[in-house]
Amino acid sequence: QVHLVESGGGLVQAGGSLRLSCQASGRFSMYGMGWFRQAPGKEREFVGYISWVSISTISADFVKGRFTISRDNAKNMGYLLMNSLKAEDAAVYYCAVTFGSGERSSEYEYWGQGTQVAVSS
Repeated sequence: QVHLVESGGGLVQAGGSLRLSCQASGRFSMYGMGWFRQAPGKEREFVGYISWVSISTISADFVKGRFTISRDNAKNMGYLLMNSLKAEDAAVYYCAVTFGSGERSSEYEYWGQGTQVAVSS
């Protein structure tokens, strides 16, 4: 079992940056890690994925060039660095882990509780 806790959310001005962290307990290093987000009234959407040894990453088109996903297995940590934030990036951001490799939330076994990101224009 893996327990995940996100942190680092908050209020930022448009164009600014935030780094979200995902602290894991359990056998985190065995899993691929993904980030998702959910804005009010919208479905949860995929943001990015990183494989268990950081060999491969996948990012949604709307974040390419702006967001970077990384992990440090020695620290049981995952990260989402978000640059050039836009108003439409405001959402609750979740980290999750999977033995899969993809973009579907149904593939993910364990989820954090989420951290809120707000962007002021």
